[in-house]
Amino acid sequence: MYRKRAGGWLKHFDFILLDVLCLQAAFMLAYAVRMGPSSPYGDGEYRGIGIVLLLAAVAAALLSGTFSGVLRRGFYEEFTMTLRHACLVEVIGVLYLFTAQKSVGGARFVIYLTGILYICTGYFSRLLWKALLLKRKAAEGERRSLLVVTESGMVQEVLADLRSQETEQFNITGIALLDRKRKADAVREAKEWIYDLPVKREQEDIEVVAGAEDIIEAVCRSWVDEALIALPRSVPYPEELVEKLAGMGVVVHVSVFRAGSETGMRQFVDHLGEYTVLTTSISYATPLQQFVKRAMDIAGGIVGCVMTAVLFLFLAPAILAASPGPVFFTQERVGRNGKKFKIYKFRSMYVDAEKRKKELLEKNRHGDGLMFKLEGDPRIIGCKVRPDGRVKKGLGNFMRDYSLDEFPQFFNVLKGDMSLVGTRPPTVDEWERYEPHHRARLAVRPGITGLWQVSGRSKITDFEEVVRLDTKYITEWSMGMDLRILFRTVGAVLGRDGAM
Repeated sequence: MYRKRAGGWLKHFDFILLDVLCLQAAFMLAYAVRMGPSSPYGDGEYRGIGIVLLLAAVAAALLSGTFSGVLRRGFYEEFTMTLRHACLVEVIGVLYLFTAQKSVGGARFVIYLTGILYICTGYFSRLLWKALLLKRKAAEGERRSLLVVTESGMVQEVLADLRSQETEQFNITGIALLDRKRKADAVREAKEWIYDLPVKREQEDIEVVAGAEDIIEAVCRSWVDEALIALPRSVPYPEELVEKLAGMGVVVHVSVFRAGSETGMRQFVDHLGEYTVLTTSISYATPLQQFVKRAMDIAGGIVGCVMTAVLFLFLAPAILAASPGPVFFTQERVGRNGKKFKIYKFRSMYVDAEKRKKELLEKNRHGDGLMFKLEGDPRIIGCKVRPDGRVKKGLGNFMRDYSLDEFPQFFNVLKGDMSLVGTRPPTVDEWERYEPHHRARLAVRPGITGLWQVSGRSKITDFEEVVRLDTKYITEWSMGMDLRILFRTVGAVLGRDGAM
């Protein structure tokens, strides 16, 4: 994933601090209800629980993006986000008790009650703090005057975008149309549409104040703090206008590229050598998120390799007895950004499976050849199709049903070729058939499991649906999503869905 510059979380530091205070208040109140009027931090065991909950709340806020767009959320959406955040913190607290084998009297009751109180206090405190912030921004002394510079065909789109985002700190004082020479020409056309715009009450006096030739004069006549220049991509960069406005002390914002939420793209300004650049990517993560994800991969990879060694003791003899040949199967796959690597599996197919694949292509459930799936695949060890059409499963099917053949991939995770959660790496022949938009699947490191696998892997035969799910994972990625997918993977494997 693209490494976004750190520091964006500071924008909502006040919300994170408020959330932590609500959690601590809920924890102390829950302890008082269970143990009497005293502080949990006076008890050594409960002190550890309190610290874990505190760290969990901060980590969840930083890694899952809980407060991203917090000022734009409505009541229901805010409650949903609060509930998800609190549940994640609660799960971490319960896991701590289980892992540390804590048997503190009443601890589970205190944690559960803390969760309920945390949801209530956190939700209402967020609403109250948002109301205070918005009220302060609405005060005339706190709002900066903004001049919108655009073309006549884009006015409604630009104003609608501004009102859908966190722009309450601005007071739109006027519109300048660069595709009209002077104010008179711009106003004449504006009468046809400007008054049909769904403007807010305090912005009903928005007027067209200038055309291309008299925009500087208009700025001189009235005070303008900032200007937004939003033009079609076919229009050249207005360098002269930007220099004149900036030279007058006006802060100028130039819209270089509009990447809406429907595209799934993210943008931010960065530096590359001596250049200031606008970076656009469908995947991004802060250095902290990158570090935590890799740390989780290493920890999971170590545990997975130990489990693989244990499975080897039982599967190796069974594989050799059913099909003489190597225990492990290696295959070249395409990873992140087209990098090729060797993937490792316990061999669940006969040694000539790759040769026989060409003979079975016409029976492939995915007719486009972008994936290969076959009911009653005779290449699988012990799998046979009976005369009546029923499939007799063997050792290979058993390994695949419970994803036992996938365990050696934890070594790929340790090497850095793969991640615990990501998109599935295609074979080289599949990759060569990809269309441009299919390649978005490998904008991130491929994973042992992913959103597609836990969304009904065996039932999805439309490759475009697979791409859609993988792209959804990439654009909406968070550590919370990774944890949810891991939990769902365990359930899917136990349910014999072969989710990995």
